[in-house]
Amino acid sequence: MPGGRLTQEDRRRIAAWLAEGLSHAEIGRRLSRPTSTITREVNRNGGPAGYQADQAQRATRQRARRNTAPAPVAVAPADPRADGRDPVAVGQFEERFTEALAQMGMPRTICRVLTCLTTTDSGSMTSAELVRRLRVSAASISKAMSFLEEQQLVRRERDGRRERYVVDDDVWYRASITSAYMNEVLATAALDGAEVLGPDTPAGARLADTGRFLKCFTADLLSRAEYWHAEITGRGQSEGGDRPPAEP
Repeated sequence: MPGGRLTQEDRRRIAAWLAEGLSHAEIGRRLSRPTSTITREVNRNGGPAGYQADQAQRATRQRARRNTAPAPVAVAPADPRADGRDPVAVGQFEERFTEALAQMGMPRTICRVLTCLTTTDSGSMTSAELVRRLRVSAASISKAMSFLEEQQLVRRERDGRRERYVVDDDVWYRASITSAYMNEVLATAALDGAEVLGPDTPAGARLADTGRFLKCFTADLLSRAEYWHAEITGRGQSEGGDRPPAEP
C-alpha cells in the first residue's frame, strides 16, 4: 500500500531495479514512495551493491521485534560526563542527525559513527568505546572509519597504546575542500571527453557544459570555503584578504 510499510514484494522489486541501475528517485516513483524511504531502505540493508530482498525483510522483522521490547530504565546521554542534558532529547536529536546524514547517501552505520563522534563533547572516541556505544562489531567500526577518513571527516591520533578517532571543529570545511577537488577531477575528465567526442556534437557539448560548470562551481566553492573558514574561526586571512565573497 503506497505510504505504508514496504512489503517483501516491494523489496524484491527494489533489488531488481537496483540491479538494472535505476536511481533511488526512480524506484520511489515506481513504488509511489518518497526517495528518502528508498534511500534509507537501501543504505540500512547493504547499500546499492549489497542489497538483498530476503535479507532486508528479515532485518526489518528483527528491528520490529527489538522496537517492541520494553524500554530501558535509563538512557545514556551522548556524553555520559555531561550533566543537565535531557537524555531523551539527545537521543531524538542523534536519530534526526543520523537520518540527515543518511539522506546524503552514506550507509547507516557510518552515519551513526559520525553522529556519535559529533555529539560527544571531546569529539573523540576509541574503537572500543564506539563498539560499546553503538553495539556493533569492531570490523564495522574499522570499515566506517576507513570511509570517514577518506572523506576527511575523521582523523586518527595516538592516545598511549590506543588510537582515538577525532572529529575536528572544522570537519565540514575540510570535507568541503576534499569534495571540491573531486569535482575538479571530474571537470577535467568531462572537458577531455568533450574534445574526444567533438564539441560540436550533442554529447560533446553536454560534456563541455558539465566541465565548465564544475570548473566555475569548484573555484567559487574553494574561494568561499577559504574565506568563511578564516572569517568564522579567526585562524588567518583568506586569499581574498578582508573582502567578503561576492553575492551570487
